[in-house]
Amino acid sequence: MASASLQFFAFILALFGVFGDIAATLLPHWKVNADVGSNIITAITQMQGLWMDCTWYSTGMFSCTLKYSILSLPVYIQTARTTMVLSCILSAFGICITTVGMKCTRLGGDTDSKNNASFAGGICFILAGIFGLIPTCWYTREIISNFLDQTIPESSKHEPGGAVYTGFISAGFLLTAGVIFCSSCFKRQQAAWIYPPKQHHFPSTEQESNAGYSLKDYV
Repeated sequence: MASASLQFFAFILALFGVFGDIAATLLPHWKVNADVGSNIITAITQMQGLWMDCTWYSTGMFSCTLKYSILSLPVYIQTARTTMVLSCILSAFGICITTVGMKCTRLGGDTDSKNNASFAGGICFILAGIFGLIPTCWYTREIISNFLDQTIPESSKHEPGGAVYTGFISAGFLLTAGVIFCSSCFKRQQAAWIYPPKQHHFPSTEQESNAGYSLKDYV
């Protein structure tokens, strides 16, 4: 029962991780730059994401521009696109597989099949978390290095946006869920190896019957 509750908790964490992963991939808040002019009316906020760049004006206007060209983008943005999409796909596969392998569901067949499915889903979550950490760490490193560069003007410097923090948290949720699913299956298999089921040997009725007949012959 405790293992089933732990798997359910890991499944909830994985759901939050999947939703956060998708949101971080689509949101344009990877880099944020606030440019405040002499008048508060001219204040704008520039946001850059993996797929589009958006500008928000203090007057309430909001405009976005899609990044159509892929080869013109920096290497870290191309890598972030690829790894985040892979993270979303793997986490979605992990949700489907662990739904079958969880102990609180009636899918997946016998116990061994459900354990294998849970272990496979945990591996998908771990890989999704790793693929989610790669772009967020690399993207944050680029932002910090550009911010500390003295040759770059202040108006061109950015800070990490909400999508980066969402990606970090989602990757942590997915890694935690994957470790829980894999460790729960491993502990169950290890217990089965250490404490194998006892085999009871019963004497055969045929031997008893033969022994009884032989005693009657000698009486």
